[in-house]
Amino acid sequence: MTAPVVTLLAGGVGGAKAAEGLQASRYADHAAVIGNIGDDDIFHGLTVCPDIDTLIYSLSGQIDREKGWGLRDESYQTLEGLKAFGHETWMTLGDKDFATHIYRTCALNSGATLTEVTQGIAQRFGLKLPIMPPSNDRVPTQIHFDGQWHSFQRYFVQHQCQPEIDGIRYQGAEQATATPEVLKQLRGSDIILLAPSNPLVSIGAILAIPQIRQAIQNSNAFVLAISPFIGGQTVKGPADRMMRALGKAANNIALAEHYSGLIQGLVIDHQDKEDQAAIEALGIKTYCLPTLMQSLEDKAQVVSASLEWAIKQSTTSSVMEEALL
Repeated sequence: MTAPVVTLLAGGVGGAKAAEGLQASRYADHAAVIGNIGDDDIFHGLTVCPDIDTLIYSLSGQIDREKGWGLRDESYQTLEGLKAFGHETWMTLGDKDFATHIYRTCALNSGATLTEVTQGIAQRFGLKLPIMPPSNDRVPTQIHFDGQWHSFQRYFVQHQCQPEIDGIRYQGAEQATATPEVLKQLRGSDIILLAPSNPLVSIGAILAIPQIRQAIQNSNAFVLAISPFIGGQTVKGPADRMMRALGKAANNIALAEHYSGLIQGLVIDHQDKEDQAAIEALGIKTYCLPTLMQSLEDKAQVVSASLEWAIKQSTTSSVMEEALL
C-alpha cells in the first residue's frame, strides 16, 4: 500500500495535539506540518516563535503538559534577572527555552532562513516529522482593541485575552513569499488537513499569505478541517470569544462558512451532529466523531479517523484509492 501524502496546517495547542496524533498515526512517514508564525515576536532582543516551538516541544515529548507550552522541568533565573534590570517579563520564558531563542536569533543574524533554523531546532529535538514555517518573512498577527493595534502576544499573554477586540490583521502577509519547500509540499499533497486550531489567528495567519491559500485551492488534495468547537465553545483558547467579538457565531456552521471555498470536508464532534445538514448545504461534506483529544491515543484516533474518511471521499488520486486496500 502506498500511503497518501498528508500536510497539516497547525497552530496553538489544538495544532500541537493534531500534530502529535499525526506523528502517532500510520501516515506519519509521508506527512509534514506547516506551523503558524503569526504569533512570532521579539523579546529581550530574541526572536521567539511560540507556535513552532510548541509543535517541536510537543512532538519531542518535552513540552510542559500542565502549562501547554514551554519545556518541562524549567527554571526561570534568567527571567528573574531581566526583571531586576527593569525588563518587561510578562512573556514567561524558561532558561532552557531561552537556549532555543538564542540559537534561532544567532542563526538568523548569521543569514540562515527561518526554514533552515526550524529544521535545525527540530533535529536537535530528534524529530522526524518535518516542521515548516509557511514563509521566511515576518507576518505578525495584530489584534485591535482599546483603539489601537497590539501584537498577538500582548493580547494573548499580557492581557490574558480579556480585552474586547474589534479587528485582526496579518501585517505584511500580502507581501510575504511562501517558501519553496512549503509550495512543493502543498502541490504534492493528497490530503491537506487544517488542525482544530483557532481559525482566525492560528490557521488564519497561515492562509493570509496569498501563495499559501492559492496553492491549497489549486492543489488536487482533499482539503478538510477538524473543528475546534464542541457544543459552541472551544476546549482551550479564545477562538469562541474572538469569533463572537467579530460578529461571527462560535460554532461549526460559522466555521464552515469561514472556510467555505477552501475545504471540501469538515470533521465535527458527535455532540454537534445537528449541525451536519446546515454544513452540507454549504457544499461541505461532514463527518461526525468524538473529537476531544486528551490522551495520545485520542489524538491518534481523531487524526487517523479523519484521514481515513478523507481518503474515502477523494476520487482524484490513485494513491488515495490504494490507501484503502
